[in-house]
Amino acid sequence: MEFRTFSIAGPIAIMPVRHGDARGYFSEIFRADRFAAAAGPIELVQENQSLSAQVGTIRGLHFQIPPAAQGKLVRCVAGAIFDVAIDIRHDSPTFGQWVSAELSADNGQQLWVPAGFAHGFCTLVPDTVVAYKVSSYYSPECDRGVAWDDPDIAIDWPSVADAATLSGKDRVQPRLADLAPVFSVKD
Repeated sequence: MEFRTFSIAGPIAIMPVRHGDARGYFSEIFRADRFAAAAGPIELVQENQSLSAQVGTIRGLHFQIPPAAQGKLVRCVAGAIFDVAIDIRHDSPTFGQWVSAELSADNGQQLWVPAGFAHGFCTLVPDTVVAYKVSSYYSPECDRGVAWDDPDIAIDWPSVADAATLSGKDRVQPRLADLAPVFSVKD
Protein backbone atom coordinates (compact mmCIF):
# COMPACT_ATOMS: atom_id res chain seq x y z
CA MET A 1 0.00 0.00 0.00
CA GLU A 2 1.47 3.34 -1.07
CA PHE A 3 0.48 6.73 0.35
CA ARG A 4 1.00 9.94 -1.65
CA THR A 5 0.51 13.44 -0.30
CA PHE A 6 -0.53 16.52 -2.24
CA SER A 7 0.61 20.15 -2.27
CA ILE A 8 -2.22 20.81 0.21
CA ALA A 9 -1.63 19.21 3.61
CA GLY A 10 -4.31 16.73 4.67
CA PRO A 11 -5.64 14.74 1.71
CA ILE A 12 -3.79 11.54 0.88
CA ALA A 13 -3.97 9.35 -2.23
CA ILE A 14 -3.77 5.67 -1.36
CA MET A 15 -2.66 3.12 -3.91
CA PRO A 16 -3.27 -0.44 -2.74
CA VAL A 17 -1.00 -3.07 -4.28
CA ARG A 18 -2.76 -5.70 -6.37
CA HIS A 19 -1.35 -9.21 -6.44
CA GLY A 20 -2.61 -10.79 -9.64
CA ASP A 21 -2.70 -14.21 -11.19
CA ALA A 22 -4.81 -16.03 -13.78
CA ARG A 23 -7.87 -15.80 -11.51
CA GLY A 24 -7.71 -12.02 -11.05
CA TYR A 25 -6.14 -10.20 -8.12
CA PHE A 26 -6.03 -9.82 -4.35
CA SER A 27 -5.59 -6.41 -2.75
CA GLU A 28 -5.41 -5.19 0.82
CA ILE A 29 -7.54 -2.01 0.63
CA PHE A 30 -7.45 -0.88 4.25
CA ARG A 31 -5.12 -1.53 7.14
CA ALA A 32 -5.57 0.54 10.31
CA ASP A 33 -1.91 0.60 11.33
CA ARG A 34 -0.64 1.80 7.94
CA PHE A 35 -3.48 4.26 7.57
CA ALA A 36 -2.80 5.72 11.04
CA ALA A 37 0.90 6.04 10.22
CA ALA A 38 0.03 8.09 7.11
CA ALA A 39 -3.07 10.04 8.23
CA GLY A 40 -3.01 9.90 12.03
CA PRO A 41 -5.21 7.85 14.32
CA ILE A 42 -8.72 7.86 12.87
CA GLU A 43 -11.63 5.59 13.72
CA LEU A 44 -13.89 4.86 10.76
CA VAL A 45 -17.45 4.30 12.02
CA GLN A 46 -19.80 4.18 9.03
CA GLU A 47 -19.61 3.12 5.38
CA ASN A 48 -21.76 4.63 2.64
CA GLN A 49 -22.27 3.69 -0.99
CA SER A 50 -23.82 5.51 -3.96
CA LEU A 51 -24.76 4.46 -7.48
CA SER A 52 -24.80 7.13 -10.18
CA ALA A 53 -26.39 5.84 -13.37
CA GLN A 54 -25.54 8.77 -15.64
CA VAL A 55 -22.13 9.92 -16.88
CA GLY A 56 -21.36 13.41 -15.57
CA THR A 57 -23.30 13.03 -12.33
CA ILE A 58 -22.03 15.56 -9.80
CA ARG A 59 -22.30 14.84 -6.08
CA GLY A 60 -21.06 17.49 -3.69
CA LEU A 61 -19.39 19.52 -2.45
CA HIS A 62 -20.22 18.18 1.03
CA PHE A 63 -18.85 18.26 4.57
CA GLN A 64 -20.05 18.04 8.16
CA ILE A 65 -19.28 20.59 10.84
CA PRO A 66 -18.27 19.81 14.46
CA PRO A 67 -19.21 18.04 16.60
CA ALA A 68 -19.81 15.55 13.76
CA ALA A 69 -17.04 16.63 11.37
CA GLN A 70 -16.15 13.75 9.05
CA GLY A 71 -13.05 12.47 7.40
CA LYS A 72 -13.84 10.30 4.35
CA LEU A 73 -11.91 7.42 2.82
CA VAL A 74 -13.30 7.27 -0.72
CA ARG A 75 -12.99 4.54 -3.34
CA CYS A 76 -14.75 3.69 -6.58
CA VAL A 77 -15.88 0.06 -6.72
CA ALA A 78 -17.45 0.20 -10.21
CA GLY A 79 -16.82 2.74 -12.95
CA ALA A 80 -14.69 5.86 -12.48
CA ILE A 81 -14.86 9.29 -10.85
CA PHE A 82 -13.04 12.61 -10.80
CA ASP A 83 -12.78 13.08 -7.02
CA VAL A 84 -12.02 16.42 -5.33
CA ALA A 85 -11.15 17.70 -1.86
CA ILE A 86 -11.31 21.45 -1.10
CA ASP A 87 -9.55 23.05 1.86
CA ILE A 88 -12.20 24.93 3.88
CA ARG A 89 -10.03 25.66 6.93
CA HIS A 90 -10.32 29.48 7.09
CA ASP A 91 -6.86 30.05 8.58
CA SER A 92 -5.11 27.70 6.16
CA PRO A 93 -2.62 29.09 3.63
CA THR A 94 -4.34 26.80 1.09
CA PHE A 95 -7.93 27.87 1.97
CA GLY A 96 -10.16 27.44 -1.07
CA GLN A 97 -7.63 25.36 -2.99
CA TRP A 98 -8.40 21.86 -4.17
CA VAL A 99 -6.77 18.58 -5.10
CA SER A 100 -8.16 15.83 -7.30
CA ALA A 101 -7.63 12.19 -8.12
CA GLU A 102 -9.19 9.84 -10.63
CA LEU A 103 -10.53 6.88 -8.72
CA SER A 104 -11.73 3.85 -10.63
CA ALA A 105 -12.49 0.18 -10.19
CA ASP A 106 -9.58 -0.46 -12.57
CA ASN A 107 -6.91 1.51 -10.69
CA GLY A 108 -8.16 0.70 -7.16
CA GLN A 109 -6.93 4.04 -5.79
CA GLN A 110 -8.53 5.73 -2.80
CA LEU A 111 -8.61 9.30 -1.52
CA TRP A 112 -8.49 10.29 2.15
CA VAL A 113 -10.42 13.54 2.65
CA PRO A 114 -9.89 14.75 6.24
CA ALA A 115 -12.27 16.87 8.30
CA GLY A 116 -11.83 20.51 7.30
CA PHE A 117 -12.22 19.68 3.61
CA ALA A 118 -15.30 19.66 1.40
CA HIS A 119 -15.64 16.64 -0.88
CA GLY A 120 -17.32 15.97 -4.19
CA PHE A 121 -17.04 13.96 -7.37
CA CYS A 122 -18.14 13.68 -10.98
CA THR A 123 -18.79 10.30 -12.60
CA LEU A 124 -16.79 9.54 -15.73
CA VAL A 125 -18.68 6.44 -16.88
CA PRO A 126 -22.26 5.17 -16.48
CA ASP A 127 -23.33 3.07 -13.50
CA THR A 128 -20.53 4.20 -11.21
CA VAL A 129 -20.53 2.95 -7.62
CA VAL A 130 -18.65 4.89 -4.94
CA ALA A 131 -18.07 3.60 -1.40
CA TYR A 132 -16.64 5.63 1.43
CA LYS A 133 -15.90 5.10 5.09
CA VAL A 134 -16.35 8.06 7.43
CA SER A 135 -14.94 9.02 10.82
CA SER A 136 -18.26 10.34 12.27
CA TYR A 137 -21.84 9.23 11.85
CA TYR A 138 -24.09 11.13 9.46
CA SER A 139 -25.70 14.08 11.22
CA PRO A 140 -28.40 16.04 9.36
CA GLU A 141 -27.88 18.95 11.79
CA CYS A 142 -24.17 19.15 10.88
CA ASP A 143 -24.52 18.47 7.14
CA ARG A 144 -23.25 21.36 5.00
CA GLY A 145 -21.98 22.08 1.52
CA VAL A 146 -20.50 24.59 -0.85
CA ALA A 147 -21.42 25.31 -4.48
CA TRP A 148 -19.79 22.85 -6.88
CA ASP A 149 -19.18 25.61 -9.43
CA ASP A 150 -18.01 28.39 -7.10
CA PRO A 151 -15.69 30.58 -9.23
CA ASP A 152 -13.55 31.33 -6.15
CA ILE A 153 -12.66 27.64 -5.97
CA ALA A 154 -12.53 27.19 -9.76
CA ILE A 155 -12.48 23.41 -9.92
CA ASP A 156 -11.48 22.22 -13.39
CA TRP A 157 -14.31 19.71 -13.70
CA PRO A 158 -14.25 17.14 -16.54
CA SER A 159 -16.13 18.17 -19.68
CA VAL A 160 -18.83 15.56 -18.93
CA ALA A 161 -19.84 17.30 -15.66
CA ASP A 162 -23.58 17.93 -15.96
CA ALA A 163 -25.25 20.48 -13.68
CA ALA A 164 -28.62 18.90 -14.53
CA THR A 165 -27.61 15.91 -12.37
CA LEU A 166 -27.29 17.96 -9.15
CA SER A 167 -29.57 17.10 -6.24
CA GLY A 168 -31.97 19.77 -5.00
CA LYS A 169 -29.69 20.30 -1.99
CA ASP A 170 -26.61 20.76 -4.17
CA ARG A 171 -28.34 23.28 -6.45
CA VAL A 172 -28.61 25.79 -3.58
CA GLN A 173 -25.31 25.40 -1.72
CA PRO A 174 -23.59 28.67 -0.69
CA ARG A 175 -20.35 30.01 -2.09
CA LEU A 176 -17.12 29.52 -0.17
CA ALA A 177 -17.02 33.24 0.71
CA ASP A 178 -20.39 32.86 2.48
CA LEU A 179 -19.33 30.00 4.78
CA ALA A 180 -18.91 30.78 8.45
CA PRO A 181 -15.42 29.97 9.75
CA VAL A 182 -15.82 26.51 11.27
CA PHE A 183 -12.56 24.67 10.63
CA SER A 184 -9.04 25.63 11.62
CA VAL A 185 -5.61 24.22 10.78
CA LYS A 186 -5.19 23.71 14.55
CA ASP A 187 -8.16 21.28 14.71
